[in-house]
Parts: sequence; C-alpha cells; structure tokens
Amino acid sequence: MLQPTPPDPDLRARFLGGMAAAACTVNVVTTDGAAGRFGVTVSAMASVSADTERPTLLVCVHRQSRAAEAIRENGVFCVNVLRDDQSYISDCFAGRYRTPDGDKFSCARWTTQITGAPRVVDPLVAFDCRLVSQVEIGTHYVFFGAVADLYRAEPGSPLIYANRAYGTPTRHADRAAEAPPATEALRVGAFHTFGPHLLPGLLGRLSEDGHALDLKLLEGDQRRVVEGLKAGEVDLALVYDLDLGEGLATDPLAALQPYVLLAEGHPLAARDALALEDLAAEPMILLDAPPSGRYFLSLFEAAGLAPTVRVRTLSFEMARGLVAHGFGYALLATRPASGLSYDGRPLVSRPLDRAVAPSRLVLARRAEGRLGPAAEAFRRACAARFADAAAEMPTLEPTP
Repeated sequence: MLQPTPPDPDLRARFLGGMAAAACTVNVVTTDGAAGRFGVTVSAMASVSADTERPTLLVCVHRQSRAAEAIRENGVFCVNVLRDDQSYISDCFAGRYRTPDGDKFSCARWTTQITGAPRVVDPLVAFDCRLVSQVEIGTHYVFFGAVADLYRAEPGSPLIYANRAYGTPTRHADRAAEAPPATEALRVGAFHTFGPHLLPGLLGRLSEDGHALDLKLLEGDQRRVVEGLKAGEVDLALVYDLDLGEGLATDPLAALQPYVLLAEGHPLAARDALALEDLAAEPMILLDAPPSGRYFLSLFEAAGLAPTVRVRTLSFEMARGLVAHGFGYALLATRPASGLSYDGRPLVSRPLDRAVAPSRLVLARRAEGRLGPAAEAFRRACAARFADAAAEMPTLEPTP
C-alpha cells in the first residue's frame, strides 16, 4: 500500500523561488464600469483556448486588490501587455511608484475598445475581454475572459519579469550577426544634459585601452534612462541619485554644485559670486528636464524664496541659448568647455556665494545580475575619471 507523501514545510518557499526564475510578461489589467475604474499589475496571464466561441485567456488577481472586486462587478477587463520601455506603468499599478496627483492612470495615455475597459494607447498588445467565469483559489481570483477585441503594436519587445527584476528578451543569434566575435557588448545610458559631456571621453578611454566595443547608447531624461536600465535595455547608466526606485545599485561619482549662467553684459555678471536672493526677482530660464527642474526650484524653497520663472525648457542647449539672448539667467550643473551658445553668443558663469544641497551623479546598475567585461571596464573608467574630477570639471566634485 502506498504511503502518503509527508508534507514538505519548505515547499512554499521553494515554489516561490522556482517561479521567480520563470520569465513572465508584465501586464496591467484594467477595468471600468459601475464599480469604477481600477487597474493592477500582474504577471500571471495565460492563453486558455483559441477554439472556444471566442478566444479565452486567464489572469490571476489577488483577492485583496481593489481591482479584483471591480472586475467581478464590471464584468469586463483589459490585459495590457507592456513594452520593454514601459516599466514605469508597471511600477505605478504595482504601488512601487506614486504619481504626483495620486491617480495611477495619470502615468500613461489611455483609450478604450469594445468593452470600455481602459487600454494603454501604445502597449505591445492588449486583450479587451468580457468576464465569463471565475475561480477562487487560495489568495487569488482566477478570471477567465472571452476576448472581444485585440490591439497589437508592430514592432516591439515585451517587458518581462524574472528573478525579481525587469528584463527584455535578447535574440542571441541576431546579436552574433550584428557584430564580430572580437567586439565586447557595452549597453550604457546617460541623462541627456551631462551625457554628451561625459560619455565620449569615457568611451574613448576604453578604446585607448584596446576595447573593441559593440556599443548601444540610451539617452533621455531620468525616467526614460532608469526605465531602460530596469527593463534591461542597458546595463549601466549615468544618472542622478534621485527617483531610482528599488532594484538598483549605485556607484557614487560626484556631487554637483550648481552655478549661475548669464549673458555677457548682464548686470549681475560684474559680481564674483551671486546669492539666491540676488536671483529671485530676475527672470529665470528653468531647465525643467526631470529631475533637474525640481532640484533647482528646491534650492529657492529651502532659502524661503520663490524664483521668477519666465521660460521652462527640457533642452540644455535651449536654456543656454535663451540666456545668451537676454531672456534671463539659468541655474545649471554641467559646464561645457565652450563659453558660447549654440548660435555663437558669449555666456558667462558665476558661482553661488555659498554651498547648497548638491545633486549627486551616480553610475547605476541592476542590483541582481552580473556585468560583462566591457561594462566592468566602463565602471573602472568612471572611477578613474572622477578621481580627478575637481581638476577637470569645476562643477563636479568627487563624492567620498
């Protein structure tokens, strides 16, 4: 007679560990109707059958999620399968990131299809479903949906989740065809204001040391670069130590003290240093590329002042150009070698008369996972570059 298998007290923990290694797409499941509009991030989504009256799929939603009860009452839901650059949408609906207005749906643009359930305007694919049945198992509801409509984007890659981190699929055969075997893959991102100032020189150091690079660059504002890092688009990123969220490790590089940029001939340019009080009433050109704008405004707030913002711009060179043409001053941290604007007008810079809270530049990477040889060489190049940063870049001071 067969003996019953004794219970395994560690089975749950081993099961969770095993499932963590299974790569899944990242999906935001949304609903709308009489019970209200709700959404939640899930990884448990699968096809059931394409041969029913309408194709069916299933999603698993925790019973305590407000979206679960709303799906049951509304009778409709949309499965938004996210692209590999949309991890911030996942983080919002998973509760890891809070939008400024507290509304998760403000993190993206939305539309609807047949059922009225919200659909991200540009997901990788979306399944618009009517609820046909449900099963309660343990802590979750398993919702079965009949697909009423479908949206698919071309081309694109899915955002995946494995080993408790975001990733993106890689076609190894394609990568081998793209570059000779002798090259080393280096995928690096940088915040767009200081990327052009730092990356070429750092990459030049690697080339001088004999590294033949298969190079991929990602440039953008802080959110875009951090998204790409978490999604696996890049392995390393030069960013500010702000709004990084969970799952990243950082190498501190430099503390950046801001300076004042003025047009040549501006009355304030005659002074050796300027106080924030001197600037508050002057028209300000605000470099508003997140998180720069918030940082510069916080300096005035900490001093009990309110700046007079005349123009907001996301472009570093646009800010310099507007200053050069006399529209106002700007606070900046990166100092290009040239003292001219894009169109050749002279600019002058002056320090603040006292130290303020610095913004901090870091080299970020995913906390879990290993770096390749080229990425490790890039880390060493960054460390060497900032060892003498004070001598080479007056606005960049090495961080202890």
